Amino acid sequence: MKKVFVAAALTCISAVVSAQTGAPTDLPTQARGAKRIVVGRVLDVQGQFQKNRFGDQLIVSDVLLEVSETMKGDPAPLVRLALEGGTVGDLTLRVSDLPELHSGDRAVFFLDDDGKGGHVPHDRGRGLLKLSPAGRVEGTNLTVDDIRQQVRGALGQGPR
Repeated sequence: MKKVFVAAALTCISAVVSAQTGAPTDLPTQARGAKRIVVGRVLDVQGQFQKNRFGDQLIVSDVLLEVSETMKGDPAPLVRLALEGGTVGDLTLRVSDLPELHSGDRAVFFLDDDGKGGHVPHDRGRGLLKLSPAGRVEGTNLTVDDIRQQVRGALGQGPR
C-alpha cells in the first residue's frame, strides 16, 4: 500500500512541476492573453527588496532586456521586467514557478504591464521561454520560428 501511495504522490508532484515550467501548452492562448511578446537578451539583473500586493517583502529582480524582435505590442529597443526572485547581498530567493535569469540569457518573453511602467511575465513562468544557444526553447524542440508562426496565427496576422 505504501508503494502505491508513494508512486501516486510522485506522479502528482511531477505533473505539477511539468505544468509550471517549459513551453506553454497552448501558445495561441498565451499570445492572445499577453500584452507584449518580445524576443530578447538579458542585459542586466538587479535584485531588490519589494513588497508585493499582499504586503509580503520579497526579493524582486529588475531585469533589463535588449529586444531583438517584437511579435506583439509597441516596439522598443529596451524593456524592463520585474521578476520575483533573485539575490540581494548574500540572500537569494528562488521562486519555484519562475526561471532564474542571468545576463546574456535569451528568451521569448510573453509580458503584461506591471502598472508601474514595466512588465511582468504573463502567466508567470509559462510566459518566459528561455532559449538554448541553438535557438530552441530549453527542454523542447520548439524554435523561435515555431513560436512566431503560432503567435501570428493567433493574432490573425498570417505568415510573412
